[in-house]
Amino acid sequence: MLFNRSLELTKLTVLKLSVLCFVASLMDIFLPVFFRNFLGLPLYIDTVFAAAIAFAFGLIPGIAVAVLSWVILCTYWGVGFHLYVLCSIAEVLLICALKPAAPEIPKFAPKEKVIASYTGLAARLMLLYILCAAAVSILGGLINYVSDLILNLPLHHSSVEDTFKLALIMSNLPALAVNILSRIPINIVDRFIVIFGGYFISRGLLRLFGGLTPPSSSLAR
Repeated sequence: MLFNRSLELTKLTVLKLSVLCFVASLMDIFLPVFFRNFLGLPLYIDTVFAAAIAFAFGLIPGIAVAVLSWVILCTYWGVGFHLYVLCSIAEVLLICALKPAAPEIPKFAPKEKVIASYTGLAARLMLLYILCAAAVSILGGLINYVSDLILNLPLHHSSVEDTFKLALIMSNLPALAVNILSRIPINIVDRFIVIFGGYFISRGLLRLFGGLTPPSSSLAR
């Protein structure tokens, strides 16, 4: 009887987490539309909720959100998004590798310890932000270069980094360098929002859905 009850709870947990991942993937699709069309900000902002799910629930759910968003976009837009899922997966891998969990601070801890704990958390998030900005810029540039110039699979949509490409092309830089460097100004802002925004969203998700987090997860603290 106890075994059957545990099995039921496990199935329910998987179902709830699956629904949460699906909703997160939809949010990652519609958030860029909101930023570009309604706020007029040329940013990607397409992995905030994948990052939040990875922060809160770990590697597999984070990758599930990234891949599901990619599948939906590919179904709607076609081949133009075929390899960019690798950028999202790389970001989730970096998040889970560094695991910047909220510090455990005793209720009556000294003020100095509280400040030191949150300073350490902020430093780890900053490191994660810098690594993600660099990784996504390099990987995205490589994907665009390989797709457009080697595989002859040009994108079917305009990209936010196109604003910076003309000046770099006029500087006679190699095509690969143009594709990578044009993404850096965007990702400096974009990944900051993704990492810090995703982290704070994850804290809210843990408050609401903390029971979905595996007991062994260090991100559940």
